[in-house]
Amino acid sequence: MDLFDDLPEPTQTAGQVSVAPVAARPQATREEEKEEEEGKSVKRKREDAESDADKEEEEEEEEEEEERGEIKKVCKEGLPVLKGFVAARRGEREEMQDAHVLLPDMSVCLSALPGRVSRVAYFAVFDGHGGARASRFAAEHLHHNLAKKFPSGDSENMDKLIKKCLLDTFRQTDEDFLKKASSQKPAWKDGSTATCVLVVDDMVYVANLGDSRAVLCRMEAAADGRRRSVTLALSKEHNPTMYEERMRIQRAGGTVRDGRVLGVLEVSRSIGDGQYKRCGVISTPDLRRCQLTANDRFIVLACDGLFKVFSADEAVKFVLSVLQDGSVEQRPGLTEEEVRFEAACQQLASEAVRRGCADNVTVILVSVGF
Repeated sequence: MDLFDDLPEPTQTAGQVSVAPVAARPQATREEEKEEEEGKSVKRKREDAESDADKEEEEEEEEEEEERGEIKKVCKEGLPVLKGFVAARRGEREEMQDAHVLLPDMSVCLSALPGRVSRVAYFAVFDGHGGARASRFAAEHLHHNLAKKFPSGDSENMDKLIKKCLLDTFRQTDEDFLKKASSQKPAWKDGSTATCVLVVDDMVYVANLGDSRAVLCRMEAAADGRRRSVTLALSKEHNPTMYEERMRIQRAGGTVRDGRVLGVLEVSRSIGDGQYKRCGVISTPDLRRCQLTANDRFIVLACDGLFKVFSADEAVKFVLSVLQDGSVEQRPGLTEEEVRFEAACQQLASEAVRRGCADNVTVILVSVGF
């Protein structure tokens, strides 16, 4: 029942001095008023029905949003926790030409996360040569270019889009640096390797140029019931002695002497190195993908300064030995595990120098926890 059905009809209308009594009106007028009232009643009922339908629709949308939020929350809670640690040593070089970036939460650079993505992280090592300008430029700009080109919306082909995004990002960063380098007087001749680890939820994408590397430590059950470490290569080196790299350089009119492009450049892919681009040196990275599991312990990213004196497996075992060390010095603001990883990262870089590496050494250690 309508709340206002029992109220009397108004006897005066705003803007009118008087209204004739209802009884004095002709029959036709009363019938017209009755039809008008019935029309108003039907209209009110229709509006009420529409209002109820709108409310139901809004409630359904709110419930769907809450469900999506819960799904995303559950998804995020099931993702690996990543923490980055870095150690850099100048070695015997006059200048530190390495650069690095640690972004455990890259969403601060993105306008919005894609609908199906809960977390994006980014870690990168750049090893400069001929100067530090190319490595620093890549460290400052590559992840911003990546953020601009990163897929948006609720795409079904996220994997394919991320790969295209990485390829476009490397090309753009290289072109931007070469443009800046050629505008200088005299022109800059710097170049840089790049090894970038992009983690989208629990999927790791690695894009690399040159001889900096990334490796993953995964624990597996051995026959005796114990757990043993397995070292997985996440990147591919690019040097002129490799068959495919040498063939590309030669097809472009370049030569390989003493394992170097034109007898000078040690790597066959890089950012910068404008004077070698006509000789087949490219900025197209190799891309690899790996899904993180509960058996994964950490990722090591490092320039070739580390791998000149450590094999990948030796580096992984060295880190594990420090992590398993019984003595831990507590540090304010860090958990015991974080202290161990920080120590492992610093000791690995120091050990590379102690073993005789005269080059710059930069190590990023990314812990993986579930």
